[in-house]
Amino acid sequence: MIRIAIVGDIGSGKSHIAKLFDYPIFNADLEVAKIYKTNKQCFKGLKKKLPEYFSSFPIKKEEIIKAIVDSEKNLKKITKIVHPEIRKKLNIFLKNNKKKEAVILDVPLLLENKLNQKGDIIIFIQSKKTEVTKRLKKRNNFSLDLLNKFKKIQLSLSYKKKKSHFIIKNNFTNKSAKINIQKILKKIL
Repeated sequence: MIRIAIVGDIGSGKSHIAKLFDYPIFNADLEVAKIYKTNKQCFKGLKKKLPEYFSSFPIKKEEIIKAIVDSEKNLKKITKIVHPEIRKKLNIFLKNNKKKEAVILDVPLLLENKLNQKGDIIIFIQSKKTEVTKRLKKRNNFSLDLLNKFKKIQLSLSYKKKKSHFIIKNNFTNKSAKINIQKILKKIL
């Protein structure tokens, strides 16, 4: 099984590109959302570490955002509690898909949390800053402050680009992205 990891800036279209590969996808953002809705242990851990932010189960996105915007330290506390759960879910996903030709890892903090392995194929999604900003402003709960807090815990884009085997320039048209994906798959499969 080939592990294809998608990396890039927040709002660059990583999840969209991941879907175009047509292989099983591990989407960490979706898994985190599920954890907030279903994992009572995670809630208890967050309530214990940050009682002023979390009132009742399930965890609400607004509570997470408020905690992160209020303090960078809160983001680190949240990550420490949620990250082990994501790692478990990733391991289950990999085990369930071990007979597949390839899997796609759409994990925003893949390199930061050392979830990548030596043989992974890393693909950097590059998008114009103006496009990224436009897309982010359309998102619910978008906040420049929140974005800046996340950027502080991420490795630089130049580092991610340097670590990548391939670059896909995402101009948000499926046609050009699919052509790039086909070229990459021919080289790695």
